[in-house]
Amino acid sequence: MSRFDAAPLLETERLRLRAHAAEDFVATRALWSDPAVVRLITGRPASDEEAWARLLRYAGHWRLMGFGYWLVETKAEGRFVGEVGLADYRRTLDPPRDGVPEAGWVLAPAAQGRGYAGEAVAAVLAWADAHLSAPETFCMIHPENAASIRVAERAGYRRNATGLYGERPTLFLTRPTGG
Repeated sequence: MSRFDAAPLLETERLRLRAHAAEDFVATRALWSDPAVVRLITGRPASDEEAWARLLRYAGHWRLMGFGYWLVETKAEGRFVGEVGLADYRRTLDPPRDGVPEAGWVLAPAAQGRGYAGEAVAAVLAWADAHLSAPETFCMIHPENAASIRVAERAGYRRNATGLYGERPTLFLTRPTGG
């Protein structure tokens, strides 16, 4: 695996994926405190403290793991779209997924339905295919999150298992690295 201390800049036709900065706290807080955004992810809006910890975790992932999350913005306007990336959250899962990077994506409501998620996820997975030594990545999605399931399946993820994460129903999907 190549070593990265911060998110490298990735660009797609319409999007710029970049490292988070402390100045991005307002956008991260707004995203993760929106009840419509978190309904099928965490189930509850994040506090300011939790949103700040998330931002710090994004930066820390790059430093400690060599991979992590990107902030996604439009190239034309520089408008915040959401966050996409890979993480190792050390979740207690059955079956265990220790050492397997977890892909995730979340978009602001105004950015949904425009194909941004698929575009950003494709860029992140192309980066992962080139830089990660893990044989696969996985993602966890609430079974009612049809839009996110479509993004995952278009990106090459296949349903692997169903179960609970915490007390919430969860689909587990996997994708081999390299595509």
